[in-house]
Amino acid sequence: MKSILISNAQIINEGKSFLGSVFIREGRIEKVFDQFAELPEAENHIDAQGLLLIPGVIDDQVHFREPGLMHKADIYSESIAAVAGGITSYMEMPNTIPQTTTQELLEEKFLIASQKSLANYSFYIGATNDNLDELLKTDFSKVCGVKIFMGSSTGNMLVDRIESLEKIFSQIHGIIAVHCEDEETIKQNTAMFRGIYGENIPIEFHAEIRSETACFLSSKKAVELAKKHNTRLHVLHISTEKELELFDFEKPIEDKNITAEVCVHHLWFDENDYAQKGTLIKWNPSIKKKSDKDALLNGVLSNKIDVIATDHAPHTLEEKNNSYFLAPSGGPMVQHSLITMLELVRQNKITMEKVVEKMCHAPARLFRIEKRGFIRQGYWADLVLVDPDKKWEVTKENILYKCAWSPLQNQIFSSKVITTFINGQIVFDHGNFDLSFRGKRLHFNL
Repeated sequence: MKSILISNAQIINEGKSFLGSVFIREGRIEKVFDQFAELPEAENHIDAQGLLLIPGVIDDQVHFREPGLMHKADIYSESIAAVAGGITSYMEMPNTIPQTTTQELLEEKFLIASQKSLANYSFYIGATNDNLDELLKTDFSKVCGVKIFMGSSTGNMLVDRIESLEKIFSQIHGIIAVHCEDEETIKQNTAMFRGIYGENIPIEFHAEIRSETACFLSSKKAVELAKKHNTRLHVLHISTEKELELFDFEKPIEDKNITAEVCVHHLWFDENDYAQKGTLIKWNPSIKKKSDKDALLNGVLSNKIDVIATDHAPHTLEEKNNSYFLAPSGGPMVQHSLITMLELVRQNKITMEKVVEKMCHAPARLFRIEKRGFIRQGYWADLVLVDPDKKWEVTKENILYKCAWSPLQNQIFSSKVITTFINGQIVFDHGNFDLSFRGKRLHFNL
């Protein structure tokens, strides 16, 4: 493994921005230098003048569709897209086929990733109403958490029995990550709109079917359970202003038992985009009002929201180009999440330091990931070089997702990921990949 010196970079790390250099040896950061320091010799010297150097992005919520749904995506294809987007580590969800609800199936996914993933990885084990014994076997030093669908799931992964929820929240000592939407509210709203429009409900009513009330009721229930049982709860993809009242902003993330995540698409799109994007931006939870979008960004700035992620969930274009009930929810985002947030930086809506905090530092701190998420001596060299002044357009030709489309197609961005380092190796550089590289399993400090 060659030593690498990245010099003359604008380093964004731990709330600071400074000119400096980073020396990498044996996969780890050996030293961080300021701009005036005498620099060591390295086998590979990269002059990063004019570029930003940030820690690798850690995405705590992706769906890479393997096994069982590989016509949409797979671990190899989506990890390539992720690395091109500056994501060096990800945590993947259990609603595959078969669903990852046993220790045996969980370890099978880890084995697949060890053989196919360019990025570092972990996987959630999925909860059902009846698999508490399997959940209790989980080694949370090697597994990122338990995923509960408290709404919007298929098969037997909807956990809707209060006695099951009570047992899980009271007995699991790792992180419980939840998808919160109240099913009864959604059923009532669906029946009302179906009564008016039949099977052809206009897509813009998705936000009223999967409504603010549906989200708030379910999130509130999860928070109440966590407070009752002193559970480590992480509420995924917050989508409404009202939900923000459930979360605390005064404590450091390490001291919070209850944390929240927002996804990039809820910070970028709002209900006005349905007219142009249609079912391509059909997500669960739904894209809602502009006032919700603005409030969510304020929640990031105030630290009520702890993490920014993607909920990357690809479907084929044929599947998405359907009527309301037939079009599945979800969309691909990992290749474009970092640059989308950097566009908000360009618009003076958020600082670069805050983006790095929420996409790199905070996931590492929240999940207690071992030696990742920061540019620090002794940490794994998961790093990203970004050109902040490189305009480019998202086109069909440069989309790397297996599904071959993006809701951001034709969007012109002002910044571009140039190079991605994972475990001290260059895995992506100016459009080229080291396809022989494989990431590592994440480890967590209990």
